[in-house]
Amino acid sequence: MDHFARLGLPAALDIETAALDRAYFALQRQWHPDRFVAKPPEERARASVEAAALNDAYRTLKDPLSRAVYFAGIKGVELPGDGKTIDDPELLMEAMEAREELHEAASVDAVEALAAKARNEARKAMAGLDGLFLANDKPAIRTALLRLRYLDKFAEEARARRMNIERSKA
Repeated sequence: MDHFARLGLPAALDIETAALDRAYFALQRQWHPDRFVAKPPEERARASVEAAALNDAYRTLKDPLSRAVYFAGIKGVELPGDGKTIDDPELLMEAMEAREELHEAASVDAVEALAAKARNEARKAMAGLDGLFLANDKPAIRTALLRLRYLDKFAEEARARRMNIERSKA
């Protein structure tokens, strides 16, 4: 059973967060292992497995990028499995140049400007995914998701760089 079906939601790139929350919390109450303490071992084991699967489904679908990657997998789009590999030379060059700029950024304002640019690019790429899925353009979906993964990682690196600059000035 896929994550969408497990939570009783339609398989879609855009899902209503409130509906996701409602479905998760209702099912979590039903399958929470504490409700099965006095039950036979088989029922306790099933509850534990169901609760873990629900947690995984919720965590995956709650995050827009994780949901997009998961949805792409359902649609047959293959991505590098480790989540870190960039096998697109153009994207690799973009990532290297951006990381170099980030490394050279000497102020919090400079880091924030780079992070804001990355957030803007991520918003644009995420907004364009719907059309790519509708067109079933698997190569373009793959490229967009690899770029989104890179931009997400870049945001983490920018936060770390900002903290390092702030610590060095304190």
